[in-house]
Amino acid sequence: MEEELKCPVCGSLFREPIILPCSHNVCLPCARTIAVQTPDGEQHLPPPLLLSRGSGLPAGAAAAAPTLDQDAAAGPACGGTGGAAGGGLGGGAGAGGDHADKLSLYSETDSGYGSYTPSLKSPNGVRVLPMVPAPPGSSAAAARGAACSSLSSSSSSITCPQCHRSASLDHRGLRGFQRNRLLEAIVQRYQQGRGAAPGASAPAPVAICQLCDRTPPEPAATLCEQCDVLYCAACQLKCHPSRGPFAKHRLVQPPPPPAPAEAPSASPGTAQGAPSGGGGCRSPGGAAAGGSTTRKFPTCPEHEMENYSMYCVSCRTPVCYLCLEEGRHGKHEVKPLGAMWKQHKAQLSQALNGVSDKAKEAKEFLVQLKNILQQIQENGLDYEACLVAQCDALVDALTRQKAKLLTKVTKEREHKMKMVWDQINHCTLKLRQSTGLMEYCLEVIKENDASGFLQISDALIKRVQVSQEQWVKGALEPKVSAEFDLTLDSEPLLQAIHQLDFIQMKLPPVPLLQLEKCCTRNNSVTLAWRMPPFTHSPVDGYILELDDGDGGQFREVYVGKETLCTIDGLHFNSTYNARVKAFNSSGVGPYSKTVVLQTSDVAWFTFDPNSGHRDIILSNDNQTATCSSYDDRVVLGTAAFSKGVHYWELHVDRYDNHPDPAFGVARASVVKDMMLGKDDKAWAMYVDNNRSWFMHCNSHTNRTEGGVCKGATVGVLLDLNKHTLTFFINGQQQGPTAFSHVDGVFMPALSLNRNVQVTLHTGLEVPTNLGRPKLSGN
Repeated sequence: MEEELKCPVCGSLFREPIILPCSHNVCLPCARTIAVQTPDGEQHLPPPLLLSRGSGLPAGAAAAAPTLDQDAAAGPACGGTGGAAGGGLGGGAGAGGDHADKLSLYSETDSGYGSYTPSLKSPNGVRVLPMVPAPPGSSAAAARGAACSSLSSSSSSITCPQCHRSASLDHRGLRGFQRNRLLEAIVQRYQQGRGAAPGASAPAPVAICQLCDRTPPEPAATLCEQCDVLYCAACQLKCHPSRGPFAKHRLVQPPPPPAPAEAPSASPGTAQGAPSGGGGCRSPGGAAAGGSTTRKFPTCPEHEMENYSMYCVSCRTPVCYLCLEEGRHGKHEVKPLGAMWKQHKAQLSQALNGVSDKAKEAKEFLVQLKNILQQIQENGLDYEACLVAQCDALVDALTRQKAKLLTKVTKEREHKMKMVWDQINHCTLKLRQSTGLMEYCLEVIKENDASGFLQISDALIKRVQVSQEQWVKGALEPKVSAEFDLTLDSEPLLQAIHQLDFIQMKLPPVPLLQLEKCCTRNNSVTLAWRMPPFTHSPVDGYILELDDGDGGQFREVYVGKETLCTIDGLHFNSTYNARVKAFNSSGVGPYSKTVVLQTSDVAWFTFDPNSGHRDIILSNDNQTATCSSYDDRVVLGTAAFSKGVHYWELHVDRYDNHPDPAFGVARASVVKDMMLGKDDKAWAMYVDNNRSWFMHCNSHTNRTEGGVCKGATVGVLLDLNKHTLTFFINGQQQGPTAFSHVDGVFMPALSLNRNVQVTLHTGLEVPTNLGRPKLSGN
């Protein structure tokens, strides 16, 4: 509880606490310290000019600064002599104590008046400005008279050191704020409970550092006369070194602050802080200093002779009956003081019950946290032992592998050395033989016996030639190199060691589909996804699922590590639902949201250069086809159909010597080097300049009059809903329905030779004005 009883400015127990408009409390002496005055000449300046004013101030102006606290002025400050108000820093007797009631705030460079701003360098964010000593020769009465005379020409404000809300002071100064008598009584009881005598004097006040960030601040060791700031030893070295611009500043011992006056214990009826000599200002409702004397009932600050009797609901403050009759509370809603006291006590008790429950939960939570700490300690030791064992196992494995590699190097070295020694011995032997033969031949040449020479010369010549042939090409070259053809690739292992880290073995999170990258093209769909940011769970791969385009069951269409996938061969004019999930060694994570994709209504495709015969020649972006051979060759389209109704046309660009091109559909495995329809993998109509036939499995049916020529258009209608295939020439149906019971996967197909050139037209709607079929010839 002690923290609740300490002033946020000085850090000590509250002395004469007052209640600020924001409901926070502050000592009355500290309130005098942090209050801010604005001289009359600066009241109408813009805020930036007010805060940055740099003009100097005469020395006498500090003495004439207006008073913020009117406790002293309420007594004989303006009309007589006497003691100062008690309890504050300026509550001592004499001129120094009277002067403490004035507020003359200078900036740190003595450039004029300053404003209070919270500072992170001071305790609790409060900037405590030093007390300004009284001008020599000035009396307390003169100072208070100057304060009363200048009160009307200045405005003052105070900023809460806790919430930093500012409040303006009226003509009463700090007396306009209510004294927190209840807090005073609690502080007094707390001091008694700690063993402090109720009437004992407080310890002698000590000047504290104004820039210290410790709590409580360190005692001041130095005062700079130019900066007018108190420093402790550490802050003086850090903020005010004796070099540079500060070298000319004068540092002196800090003057002791005036001690607060204590209430005399021998006089229970005397107001708190009033000197026993008389003449001081009375502090209404002050507590008696004696430990056994009861406290006086608090009185109204506006009507000092009246006790509180009612509670103003609008202003949320106790009032007396004169406040209701004469004051500003006359038209406000008021209630009896006792009833509101009980009501607020009940509300506080109810709120305390909630806090008590939370405190109980907090205690249980602390026990839980302590248990977690113990578990963390135990688990940490276990994991450390496990980590050491795993690293030792890695080191052992590396050591064993090192021994194996060293063995390989040793074997390679021994093999190379053996090869070299063998070659050395062999070459040495041959060299010895050759040298001996050479020496013998030289001796033979020296002989002058011609007949003897000729007897052995043929044999010697043959031996020399044989010896020479022994030194064949490569015989004088080393069989092995001194270099070792062994390279140890340790980079992957080093990377693995550098990447060796702990992994959280958890299920992977839900993948996020990247809708801006998901698209459809023709009868294929492309899906893209990614993992959420700040994902620490490892992902080994993804599973992409797609339904059948008709609201059926999902099926897996991709399993892998990529985050972009294209699925081909889907139905045209169909709606597909897709979803994806991630997996790792811990299992499979949840599904992503389902994305709906619509394939194209009509098919856009070209001739496929990869599926056509090598004699097929494609041009015009693979939309025009011809052939370099006189034999029929087959080319397929890039699309495959298994569902829906599809229609495409082929325009005859060139038609020479009455060839028989064939149009139709085929399986992907159709034979490419003969006319379309001669095997069981194609369904086609072949046509010349006079008539046409339908052909499948080399069976010719339904001869129909009417052929093609240059400029003709052949249409192919594949209706997989009805499982039929129909052909058209120049908008007229050619014969009856060519084939029925067509089922499976089909690709557009064409066979032609060098006398024909056609151009493919796709992406066409099914025509509704096609002509009636021509009658077949048989």
